Amino acid sequence: MGTQVRQKVGAFFGGSLAIRVVTAGSTNACEQELIALGNAYYDVERFGVHFVASPRHADMIIVTGPVSRNMVAGLTATYNAAPNPKVVVALGDDAIDGGIYRGSYAVMDGVHTIVPVHYSIPGNPPSPTTILASLLDILKDIETNGIPTLA
Repeated sequence: MGTQVRQKVGAFFGGSLAIRVVTAGSTNACEQELIALGNAYYDVERFGVHFVASPRHADMIIVTGPVSRNMVAGLTATYNAAPNPKVVVALGDDAIDGGIYRGSYAVMDGVHTIVPVHYSIPGNPPSPTTILASLLDILKDIETNGIPTLA
């Protein structure tokens, strides 16, 4: 799986896939799984995948959480700052549709209500292996269909 990720990242993103993570009101469970991707066991950077601090350097935006009302402006600003073409991924059940928080006055019921979402990775939270396998599926889809052009 890792070799395939490395090859596809090199083909589509010039050698590295830069990911900006936006924590939009999550419980921090998804972030812990993303952090695990960087540990010695998973070492996702060896496949050319790395996390960046600025959306201006990002190829992909991963959003976690049901998007709290207080994070709408931050998520929108991050989305607008990322260069085109950008790929947006909703990570975890909360980000996909609000999860257990759906319908609460405090959340927006999923990332898609604020910015276009191209891919979703379900789970509560998804494991690092699931995230890595999903990234490979996303890269395969990009290989087949090209980088999504939703704006």
